[in-house]
Amino acid sequence: MRVDICHKEGPTRNVLSRKVMVSVVMPCLNEERTVGGCVEKACRAFHAMGLPGEVVVSDNGSTDDSVKIAEQAGARVVHCPARGYGNAVRYGVEEAQGEYVVMGDADASYDFATIGRFIEPLKDGADLVMGNRFLGGIRPGAMPWKNRYLGNPLLTKVLNVLFHAGVGDAHCGLRSFSRSAFWRMQLESPGMEFASEMVVKAAKRRMHIVEVPTTLDPDGRDRPPHLAPWRDGWRHLKFLLMFSPLHLFVLPAVLLMVVGVALLVLPSFGLVHFAGYHMGTHWAVLGSLLTLLAAQIMEFGTLARLYTIEHRFREEDRALNWFRRSLSLEIGLLLSGGLFTCGMIMDSWILWEWIDSGFGPLARIELSLIATVLMALGAQLGFFFFLFAIMNERPSTNAEAERG
Repeated sequence: MRVDICHKEGPTRNVLSRKVMVSVVMPCLNEERTVGGCVEKACRAFHAMGLPGEVVVSDNGSTDDSVKIAEQAGARVVHCPARGYGNAVRYGVEEAQGEYVVMGDADASYDFATIGRFIEPLKDGADLVMGNRFLGGIRPGAMPWKNRYLGNPLLTKVLNVLFHAGVGDAHCGLRSFSRSAFWRMQLESPGMEFASEMVVKAAKRRMHIVEVPTTLDPDGRDRPPHLAPWRDGWRHLKFLLMFSPLHLFVLPAVLLMVVGVALLVLPSFGLVHFAGYHMGTHWAVLGSLLTLLAAQIMEFGTLARLYTIEHRFREEDRALNWFRRSLSLEIGLLLSGGLFTCGMIMDSWILWEWIDSGFGPLARIELSLIATVLMALGAQLGFFFFLFAIMNERPSTNAEAERG
């Protein structure tokens, strides 16, 4: 039996009794010029494919006639109370009834008549189907040059390097996914970075991502777009870096630590000549600063990894899990106390030699720098382990302690 969900007479809220295979979700904010045509194209696509489908327009506070026009065109309009692109899409998907979901902007920049190519890969087992505008074609005037040749390629490259997603257009607004994949992604971003979060989480959860060509047309608005290229580009980049503590914190810290320790230690063993340069006290001072900075960045990275896991931004981390199991607060305090004690013993020895020499010139500057760094690292690590223990404390532990 053929099932039609798109209705010209208005929204169809009573769809639970009907089997909806595909839901097209359109976030909408003052799109009265274009939303009707987008809805009609999607409905015609359903009829042409013989698929039972619905169009859900997730209104995000429109003050024009977008809601009325969308309902007249055959859409079911839901009203998202929280502003933001990500909020609107997520609310629309939560209200949708289809087994598969196609999401796309309601500004006429995407051709909803071609949604069939986004559904077939899902039937074959794909979790996320991404449109690729660079493969399908970008019409003249559809994308500013800074987005086409700088913003989108750069952000897509960063995303692929950090998360190995293997996509060619990470920010295409026309994409599809299964409902089960959507719930597994656990998406939370309220704004434009929602698009990046979807690809990142799909990649990190090793979901099956497929790309299909799609075209991009100039939007039909008579006003500037909601997207602010520089602001939203930075938001996407910031999100990608915050989502990858390994690259933002840990790897730079390791590099700084290697360089810092080398500059700090080598002069103490008389290895003061390298490639024709004399490495004296000033290089050891620089090494001590880099070593302390590296340790602090590493601690920040560890806390960031813990935070992102606890708040479901990323999957469980085997290295961090080992750290949590093996290095308790007590062991951490012993380690930090040991470093501080070693530094204090070294400094005491240097002080004794200085006193024994009759308060002459201090000849062990490099060694005293090492001792100072050890004491600073010990104190720093002690406070770090306390903070880590506080952040790692789970509510269930407190409840069990109270019951005990």
